[in-house]
Amino acid sequence: MTELDPVIHAAARLRITAALATLDPGESIAFPRLQELLGMTAGNLSTHVRRLEDAGYVAVDKTHRGRTPVTYLALTTRGRRAFEDYAETLRSVLGERSGS
Repeated sequence: MTELDPVIHAAARLRITAALATLDPGESIAFPRLQELLGMTAGNLSTHVRRLEDAGYVAVDKTHRGRTPVTYLALTTRGRRAFEDYAETLRSVLGERSGS
């Protein structure tokens, strides 16, 4: 059996990656909007985003809108591929079990 990616497999990181995968490649979402969509605290979201960023799965762009700092998040090409591989592996595992 192929192992599920441990970076994505944590429930919170899977939710983050799945949400970001719904965006078109090159598209990003503001941190507060993602926080709202997922119902996560800022600290919890930050911790998991950092882990995904360290793995090269998420790009974090810190910028300013006027004088207000804004953080945008996007799935990298590597992250999108990792999520697709994760989903494929999960489908395979579930398919094998349902056929047993």
